[in-house]
Amino acid sequence: MQIKKQLIRNTGILIALGLLLAPTAADARQGAGKGNKGNQAGLSSIVAQLPKEDLSTEEEDGLIHMREEEKLARDVYTTLYERWGLAIFSNIAASEQAHMTAIKLLLDKYDLDDPVTDSTVGVFTNTEIQDLYDSLVNDGNVSLAAALHVGATIEDLDLRDLYYFLAETDNSDIKTVYQNLAKGSRNHLRAFVYQLSINGFDDYEAQYLSDDEIEDIITSDMERGMVDEDGEPVSGGNMKGGQGGRQ
Repeated sequence: MQIKKQLIRNTGILIALGLLLAPTAADARQGAGKGNKGNQAGLSSIVAQLPKEDLSTEEEDGLIHMREEEKLARDVYTTLYERWGLAIFSNIAASEQAHMTAIKLLLDKYDLDDPVTDSTVGVFTNTEIQDLYDSLVNDGNVSLAAALHVGATIEDLDLRDLYYFLAETDNSDIKTVYQNLAKGSRNHLRAFVYQLSINGFDDYEAQYLSDDEIEDIITSDMERGMVDEDGEPVSGGNMKGGQGGRQ
């Protein structure tokens, strides 16, 4: 199958990105990891240097929603790592902590209240996200195959929402953060589908994006480096409106 061949070809990249290494569960809860800290420093610098623009209601709603949705991903993966002990969950949980921090930078920049009033794993302000967390954890506890499908489903959802909120904003700093988070989510989706493939589990079927969108993502190469507000790779650390670091 072409998809599986492409996934196997990406194995070396997955290993290089550290997705198959195993930090501790405590690392996942704290979002520890030198790579994440370095990436966050670069994105933080970019957000700080890009102009503060008028914020629409749609943009505000998007930031508040994505802050808790990234926490949803972090918390589910942290919980599933404790259940199954598979490294991919703890590694991607750490990445989701970095995603949460990126959104928090924007909330602070625009003086918005943080919906994450309790950082405890599994606690949410948004009742729909709370219900979704409970449902996903219940599903993921059934089997390892189900847990990996839950991971792919979360990234599918995350991408659907990021693409939607990208279309709702014209602020350079928000677009830049969303584009970098979407790039990370595509990589996470590839990693979960790869794990399903090498373990002989059923292929992932699209839940939120279209079948074609999912196939395009999982049959394409892992993405590295930081991107700008248009999703284009940043060359030499230069970013529109300011200087950015590399991811």
